[in-house]
Amino acid sequence: MKISVIGCGYLGAVHAATLASMGHTVVGIDVDATKVDQLGRGHAPFFEPGLDELLRDGRSTGRLTFSTDVAAAASAQVHFLCVGTPQSKTSDGADLTFLVSATEALLPHLARGAVVVGKSTVPVGTVDMLQGVLAGRPDVQLGWNPEFLRQGTAVKDSLVPDRLVYGVAGGRAAAFNPKTGAPRAVTAALDAVYEPLLNAGIPRLVCNFATAELIKSAANAYLATKVSFINAISELCDASGADVAELSEAMGMDPRIGNRYMHAGLGFGGGCLPKDIRSLRSQAAALGVDPVNDWMGVVDAINLRQRTRTVSLAAELCGGALSGRAITILGASFKPETDDIRDSPALDVAARLAAAGAHVTVTDPKAVNHAWLRYPQLRFEASATRALEGAELVLLLTEWDEYRRLSPAAAGALVRRRVILDARNVLDAAAWQAEGWVVRGLGTNAGAAVSVVSGAGQVSGAGAGLTGMRNS
Repeated sequence: MKISVIGCGYLGAVHAATLASMGHTVVGIDVDATKVDQLGRGHAPFFEPGLDELLRDGRSTGRLTFSTDVAAAASAQVHFLCVGTPQSKTSDGADLTFLVSATEALLPHLARGAVVVGKSTVPVGTVDMLQGVLAGRPDVQLGWNPEFLRQGTAVKDSLVPDRLVYGVAGGRAAAFNPKTGAPRAVTAALDAVYEPLLNAGIPRLVCNFATAELIKSAANAYLATKVSFINAISELCDASGADVAELSEAMGMDPRIGNRYMHAGLGFGGGCLPKDIRSLRSQAAALGVDPVNDWMGVVDAINLRQRTRTVSLAAELCGGALSGRAITILGASFKPETDDIRDSPALDVAARLAAAGAHVTVTDPKAVNHAWLRYPQLRFEASATRALEGAELVLLLTEWDEYRRLSPAAAGALVRRRVILDARNVLDAAAWQAEGWVVRGLGTNAGAAVSVVSGAGQVSGAGAGLTGMRNS
């Protein structure tokens, strides 16, 4: 099948490459000539494990090409809209400018009977708006096929997805011929696109447009809620003397809860979760659904509070004053296995520390170049070893495997003070403490003084001070 993918960012590039790997002939369209040239040479303009291999394979077979000319999509039977829908600069809602522009640009090049399918995450009502754009072409069918990719595992998520969702006009009842059961145009086209996945047993859900538009935002809102819930509990643990790691482990054993997204830490960032929960909040407000609006506001506020907590703890570990302190930040990307720094909690914290007068050095395995361009006020080192030299405080803010595996003895030989704030709660605190490090986490109560009220109403103190500090 000949397929076009309009927009070749994180979503579009991965989608185009995986469709080509399934045997389709795919052309990716993007307005960025530099990006198109790089993709055409078999190299992604961003880090995503496994993607370069798929791009090179698609190039070598001739099944995958890229162009800046939307006319190159003219002979395609199915067109996927994969352009970005970022948060608006003037509100919490999604900016659909790029999506509308892409649809308008594609319109003159649509073959008779073509199927246009949106994959971007959009607010309810977007399909109705795009139907207006396509109103002059009643032969063209519109569908919605939301994406569920996670950066760092996007290739796997495309090749072995949890589910496929088709949004069609009239929903499931209208998606099939009532007499024969045969799928109608949009459903049939998507079945042909995803035939290898369907044959492998990947479940398929057919629904109406509003459901398809809401699914991704609702899913991300639920995941964000779990993260913010356990992070709120982590603050309660710090205040009470409990350990959030042990608490979440016990909670996760309950099959009704599960342990995924129940790991306390610095919180979420990136180009999806923050903007999706804000978009959902905006939609709820517009539709008069105040509980969802209020709920998402709390989830967002808790997430941002983790960054403030981290800065406060850093100041506490520096004796109350950040000015002049040499601080090393391990991690710049918003999560490991990506070089994406959009709404990165790590870089937000780093910038706040620098604004408070600290001398901040940031290192990351993949994101240093992107981060340096965005945050020129910070010092960057590609090498973690170089970054650690002379540090008075170390903050682990992105849980890359190489930081999990750091030797506390080797790191201790480089720093000026053996003090680390593990804001992702991934280190073996006992192993680091055995090497003379002061280790502090979020909700693990390591090194924190605790006061509790006993059943008799008496106040008792417990906890350890900042011991094991070593100056060189």
